[in-house]
Amino acid sequence: MMSDQQLIELTLDGDWKAFKELVVRYEGKVAGVVQSMLGKTPEAEDVGQEVFVRFYESLKKFRGESALGTYLVRIAINLSLNELKKRRRQLQVFVHDEAGHLVGGSDDRFDLRELLDLEINRLEPEFKAVLTLRLREGYSTEETAEILAIPLGTVLSRLARAQQKLRNRLSTQLT
Repeated sequence: MMSDQQLIELTLDGDWKAFKELVVRYEGKVAGVVQSMLGKTPEAEDVGQEVFVRFYESLKKFRGESALGTYLVRIAINLSLNELKKRRRQLQVFVHDEAGHLVGGSDDRFDLRELLDLEINRLEPEFKAVLTLRLREGYSTEETAEILAIPLGTVLSRLARAQQKLRNRLSTQLT
């Protein structure tokens, strides 16, 4: 099996099969990160494809300072954050009653997991990115800082603030 670096060099020489091998090798990881950020939506699929388009376009600039998987996850997170910002601008509305509780469809019961996912999706993109990488994807705090290109203290702060926001929102929803 060829290394990532060998496949990159072959791709730079015009070998499409080498690039396809890189896509196959990392598409699961990229899809997992994007779906954690955006859910299983058509936009998530588009972002997943765009990750590899961007990677291909920037292939000559890839210096190998971090593992290829980490590099692709960074692209995936950045593109997902852009999509989340776009969604926020479109003002996705959630229906609440006078007491501030979520109103469900035909019956007002929510599965706890669905409620948690809904509240995570309502978080600001910078908090959602940290939660996704750290808790859903299992990256260490250091890896999360590297992927997001932010200081370690910022990761810890955002993680704590995101968890506090979730606690506050969920306690309101569940009481």
